[in-house]
Amino acid sequence: METGSKVAASSAIKIAMTFSRQEEADLKKELLEDYGVRAVAVDYGGEFISSAGKIVERSVVAAKRENVIKDTHPDEGAVAGAAREALTQIMPKALGLNVGGKIGIARFEDHISVAIFLGIGLLHLDEVAIGLGHRAVP
Repeated sequence: METGSKVAASSAIKIAMTFSRQEEADLKKELLEDYGVRAVAVDYGGEFISSAGKIVERSVVAAKRENVIKDTHPDEGAVAGAAREALTQIMPKALGLNVGGKIGIARFEDHISVAIFLGIGLLHLDEVAIGLGHRAVP
């Protein structure tokens, strides 16, 4: 039996790494039907420093829009906190550079995880990074 935090975290990573909208939709359906996990992903790109707040905001909005979380302060705060944690893990590689990729949010029972999978660009010398944050809510 997997722990709730591991199920939520692996689901967030999987949906953040999908290649297409169709693959994303198929995975969302599979996660919900097979495991009871609600998940959503949202694309993002831009300059890292000026974008950090927007990434957190987009995470919360997408999670509410797709009913991954309820419209409550604890749920919104959990997603925002997990997104900020994921960003801090990526920050050393991305500071001052352009980024583009996908944010994955997943909830399993009282566990919420946010995975941020980004390509970090400097001319044609690309780097990739993934950050992961987790929170528990009632």
